[in-house]
Amino acid sequence: MDNKYKAILVGILLVLSLFAAGCAQQGDEGDTGDGNQTQVEDKSVTIAYVQWASAVATTNVVQEVFQKAGYEVELNNVAAGIMYQAIANGDADFSVCAWLPNTQSNYWEQYGDQIEKVNVNTPNVKTGLVVPQYVDIDTIPELKGNESKFGGTITGIDPGAGIMSQTEEAIQEYGLDGYTLQASSGPGMTSALTSAITDEKPIVVTLWNPHWAFARWDLKYLDDPKDVYGSDDIVTIARPDLKEDKPQAYEILTRFKWTVADNEKVMSYIDQGMSAEEAAEKWVNDNPDKVNEWLGTE
Repeated sequence: MDNKYKAILVGILLVLSLFAAGCAQQGDEGDTGDGNQTQVEDKSVTIAYVQWASAVATTNVVQEVFQKAGYEVELNNVAAGIMYQAIANGDADFSVCAWLPNTQSNYWEQYGDQIEKVNVNTPNVKTGLVVPQYVDIDTIPELKGNESKFGGTITGIDPGAGIMSQTEEAIQEYGLDGYTLQASSGPGMTSALTSAITDEKPIVVTLWNPHWAFARWDLKYLDDPKDVYGSDDIVTIARPDLKEDKPQAYEILTRFKWTVADNEKVMSYIDQGMSAEEAAEKWVNDNPDKVNEWLGTE
């Protein structure tokens, strides 16, 4: 082979080797130094939540935190059952508003083997039947015989909520056959509570802590001697492969913990007229140490 063709062949081989090296570099997101390659994490998350005051506050704070970490965040407002289904199916990455082990036990029984419990983000929360302090009964059994006082109605929230199932059980356990559980929504329930308190009329509602209503009005839980409602934690739940797909997002979730008082502070801002986004931004800006701890940058 003469020198001319040798030069052409060397040139072709050089171009091919450079092309192959470029493809290899483009295909690798990173190199750990031991031959293993790492992938750049997808900086987007989808958060499922329900339209309860506490869940709105928590979810918007978490959205603000993830945006600070450089994530694009999509919020999906759904019914409780759909929230669990979406996470189990991988249509949502996580939720920070699962009430377990009691209030949403029916959904956990259905989807729990397809969902990971990441951590308890708010311990020791409460649900039950609540009346204004001026109402002269103190226990659930005392509702029996006082049907006319309350119009035979327990004002509830959305039909798919766990607290509604618990209240149906309470009606059976305490023999409250003279009452109808009226389905509504979180805002619908608080609207009915507002009207009753304005006129100082008796009312019994399904309610929970954390909730801004306890800061606005003097309310009391009716004692539950049969422990129908039990006690709960608010739990962060995620699709099982989130830790593998988005490890940095998962790590933020493992560190996210706050108190009932924290949650109710955000709700109080919303109650005073701020949007959920504005309230979350204010709380995040006012609590940099806690936020940095969640982000792992303290």
